[in-house]
Order: sequence, then C-alpha cells, then structure tokens
Amino acid sequence: MNGRHGILRTMIGACILACFFSLPIARTVAQAAPASEQTVPALLVSDIHFEPFWDPAKVSQLVAAPIRQWDAIFAASPSPDREQRFTSLQQSCHARGVDSSYALFASSLRAMQIHAAGAKFVTVSGDLLSHNFSCKYSTLFPQPAPSAYRAFVEKTLDYVLGELRGVFPGVPVFAALGNNDSDCDDYRLDPHSSFLADIAKRVVAGYSSSASKAALETFTAGGYYSAALPAPLRHARLLVLDDIFMSNHYQTCGGKSDSTAARLQISWLRQQLALARRNGEKVWVMGHIPLGIDPYSTLSKMKSVCDGKSAETFLSSDELAITLTEFGDVIQLAIFAHTHMDELRLLKPPPDASHPATRPGVAIKMVPSISPINGNSPSFTVARIDPSSAVMSDYEVISVSNQSGADIAWTEEYDFADTYHQPAFSASSLEKLIAGFRADPLAEAPASQSYLRYYFVRDRSVELRLFWSQYVCALSSQPVN
Repeated sequence: MNGRHGILRTMIGACILACFFSLPIARTVAQAAPASEQTVPALLVSDIHFEPFWDPAKVSQLVAAPIRQWDAIFAASPSPDREQRFTSLQQSCHARGVDSSYALFASSLRAMQIHAAGAKFVTVSGDLLSHNFSCKYSTLFPQPAPSAYRAFVEKTLDYVLGELRGVFPGVPVFAALGNNDSDCDDYRLDPHSSFLADIAKRVVAGYSSSASKAALETFTAGGYYSAALPAPLRHARLLVLDDIFMSNHYQTCGGKSDSTAARLQISWLRQQLALARRNGEKVWVMGHIPLGIDPYSTLSKMKSVCDGKSAETFLSSDELAITLTEFGDVIQLAIFAHTHMDELRLLKPPPDASHPATRPGVAIKMVPSISPINGNSPSFTVARIDPSSAVMSDYEVISVSNQSGADIAWTEEYDFADTYHQPAFSASSLEKLIAGFRADPLAEAPASQSYLRYYFVRDRSVELRLFWSQYVCALSSQPVN
C-alpha cells in the first residue's frame, strides 16, 4: 500500500480530512449466516505486511536460519529491549505505524482456518512485506550486499506463503505482488529479473506441471500469470496481474520510468481474455493497486472527486480499465486492495457507439488488510462462490478489534447479502447499490450508513458524511477510450 492513504493531512482542516480516510468505524458482530449448499467458500486476503523486524535482535537469526526454523525464532521469548529497539528502528525509517507482528499473523491464520474451513482456494492480493522493508534491513545491516538483501526478501515472501499453505494444505494459494513486494524498494521492480524468476518458483508451487511452466514464464517476465480455478468451479480461470508496472509511481530499480512492462502485460491480458471468451470460460482478475479515482490524492490536492477530468487516479492510464470493460461478459469479478479498507468499486463500459448499451460492467472487490498500520482492524474475507457461474454470491468479513494479536477473538463483522440485500456481488447489484448511495447525499439510508460503518473501524460516520458525496463518485468509474 502507498503510505499516503493512512493519514490525510489537509482539506478543510487537517482534522476533518483525516476523519474521512483514517477515522475509526465501528465493528459490529453478527451471527454467521449458514453457507448455501449451492456455493463453495474461498478465502480472500490482502496487505498482510508481515513484520520480520518486530524484534530487531532476532533478525540476524532469521537471516541465517532456514524458514522452517522461523516459527521457533519468532515464538521464543522477546529480547529484553525489543520495544525500545523496534521503536528506534521505526523512527529511523520514518514509519508511520506498526504492521503485522508474528503474534497477529499467527492469530489471523488460526482464525482463517476456522472461519474459512473448506475453502477451495485462497487469493492474496499483494503486499506481503512490511512497509519500509529496505530501510529497516539496511539500518540493521549497513551497506548490505544486494544479494543478501534480496535473499531476505525472498525468504520472507516464502515464509508468508508457506504459512498460508500450511493452514490450507493442498488448497491453491494464488498470490499477486504489491508495491512493497520488491527486492529494490517500494514501487520499484525490474521485469525479467532474477528476483521475479526466484519468486515465481514460490508463487506457482503446487500447480500442475503444464500450468506451472506457463506461469513461471510470464511471472518471470512481469509478475503476472494465469491459473485455472479449482473444482468444483467449472471452466473458470484467474488472471493475476502485477500492476505496479501500471502505477503512477512506478520506476525501475535504477530509478527510471518505463512503460514497456505495462504494455506487454496489457497485451498478454487481452490475449488471455480473448482466449477465455472463445473457450467459454469465466474469469476472475486480481491485482493490487486498484483502478479508477484515488480519492485521497484528489481531495488532498483540493480537487473534486466528482470532476473526472481533474481527479487523481491510482494508475498511469486507463488501458487496464478499458481492457477489462471490453471483456465484461467474461469477467465475473476483479479483486484489488492497496488502500487497506473494505471497499467496492464498479467499472462501467466507456461510451462507445459500436457496443450495445447493455454491455456489462465489472464488479470490483477491494479486500481489507491484515496489517493494522492505519489504525484499522485486521480483517479477511470469506467469499461464497457459485461454482457453475464463478459469481461471488456473498461474502463475510471477519475482523478483530485487538490489533496486537494477543488474547483476541476474530468474529464476523458483517455479511454482504444480509447488509445490502443484494442477490450477489455482481455488476448489476453494484450498479443498484451505488445508485442508492448517490441518491442519498447525506448518508441517511441504512445501506449508506452500513458502508460508512464498515469502511474502517469504530463508528465515526458523522465526520465521514461530510465527504460522502465525493467518495461515492469514486465508487463508479468509466474509462475513456
């Protein structure tokens, strides 16, 4: 995630604007609705931001030890000066908050095992590594060799993915890279790199031989790949992107701007979607950085979110959005994250006389974070999937109020169908839901109030209502051809 989204500092007074993006919204506990016999569960996780530097004195042990020994190192008694050293490390790297400790991550894994029991697959939509990762490493190991730093990055990614696979043995874990998941720095990554080649082996572990060969090739090229969604889903496929290359902030590890990798990835995506259309397959698309308007950047620059011409966007162009809307008949769901918040978006087809007005849009689920760095409660999402259509019929968000990971209980925060009374998380349902938000500028309707309440943590709906109309404008976007 981009650190800017955690705290808003300016806009009608620093306090008021901060309320919109980083104020708490209440967590309510609901009775879990029984899963439909016609759906299957899947686990959606994002922005884990695992913090291996939580106990700085142990990092040298982690560097030297194989990852099979990491749990024992983490679980051992903390160093006497752990808190002091970690605080100093945070200050040295200008960290704005605390990411997921071992205790929190382990607690979340136990909760996932309980609440997502029977999950047929797991998606991880990026940012497995903690913020300021390179700074923390170089502070503890001044002037490190690039190969040593890369090895520790790879070991940490391998550890996080391995822990998820250990909780769900035999279940496919599909992971995308986020802007923090790099061997050089935030928003920096080189295509066709040895780093991507090494990580590819970890990401596609467990895939069939035929699928893993193609995935290894494309992941090494640019961090993207295609994978069949498992049975009982039928004729369904997941296309995983590395959209850091499409970000406004992307640079190579050498600090240069280069759009080549983004163009090649879009070309690959179009080919895959066209092939899925010919083969009658249904598709999910997953990336990390969302499409459309960036409300934080827009409002902090005193611009209007509702003025599409001046609004700031997450990505550098509309190419990804245009591609997805052209295949709205194929794409059943798009998953993104990055903001750490529980959000939804609707990508609508651009106006084009050559296409019928009824061409479907694309439903986007933005998955909230495990990391509590913004003050938000850690959470994950349990989806209910119709195996015949690959539509997400419903989902529940499971969250925890204690961010430390100690003596905590993970409970259901809300259920999408029960809260919003929609038959499924689809483009048509989101169209109706967002239209209701738009017609409710004061956020007085139950659906609007629920969205505000669950967006962050601890209810501050009064302040958030001040920006409700502006925020709603960001929920639905239409790319320009």
